[in-house]
Amino acid sequence: MQDHPPPGAPGGVKYSDTKPHRSLFERLTALISPEPENRAELLEILHDAHERNLIDADALSMIEGVFQVSDLSARDIMVPRPQMDVIDITKPIEEWMPLVLETAHSRFPAIDGDRDKVIGTLLAKDLLRYYAEESFDVRDMLRPAVFIPESKQLNVLLRDFRSNRNHMAIVVDEYGGVAGLITIEDVLEQIVGDIEDEYDFDEEEDNILPVKDGVRRLRWRVKALTEIGQLNETLGTAFSDDDVDTIGGLVANHLGRVPRKGDVFDIDGVRFEVLRADARQVHVLLVEKLPQQAQQEFS
Repeated sequence: MQDHPPPGAPGGVKYSDTKPHRSLFERLTALISPEPENRAELLEILHDAHERNLIDADALSMIEGVFQVSDLSARDIMVPRPQMDVIDITKPIEEWMPLVLETAHSRFPAIDGDRDKVIGTLLAKDLLRYYAEESFDVRDMLRPAVFIPESKQLNVLLRDFRSNRNHMAIVVDEYGGVAGLITIEDVLEQIVGDIEDEYDFDEEEDNILPVKDGVRRLRWRVKALTEIGQLNETLGTAFSDDDVDTIGGLVANHLGRVPRKGDVFDIDGVRFEVLRADARQVHVLLVEKLPQQAQQEFS
């Protein structure tokens, strides 16, 4: 029986209800190299593409960052409440102006005597009027503050930052108290890595910080750029710095590759867990002396 084209179809064109058959080559290719079924398989393919120089390290790092952003929430990367740089408008401007000049932030949460009473955001550039005008009231300079819950996903927050043209949000807990703050730079750094400017610097005393999370173990949060000698001095270890200078170099040399986030491994009685890394390098590790080693050290 001859097929008839549907109304309005060009004459002589035949239609079929079945999908076009794939060629034998296409079916064999799909069988040999199946499509990834989950994110882990996709990342494995991307890492393989990087190792074969099909994509560069920067591209792989940013792709990994995009995946990471969708998994994280505001509470994961926010600046905690005690570390927030705020201005208290109940105090004279002369008291908090040195903080503005010293930190060189572009915007500050403005509080009314208490960190739970954030009443707005002050842009540093608006303080130029303080030097140009005889009468100056900081309350007139405040912009509305943006409040978000701790659970807000970073990918959603980034979209809000872009659409609302806000660069900072105050993070509140389930009881409405201020838990911290987060900026668009904090979110973007999860994708492209650390964004440093002329005011950023690393203090050596911050390279190794003890972890206080209720776990009765000796653990430290260590920057990968920490020199091996500093780690040895702090933990009482004896890692050699003959071949490499930093902890990042030590773990990369041990693994024989760039460490990946989530990697856990032991070196000479010390356990390392990679907390943050990209395709180019490791950034932060959790370091723990294993029990037997710790007992010998402190017995």
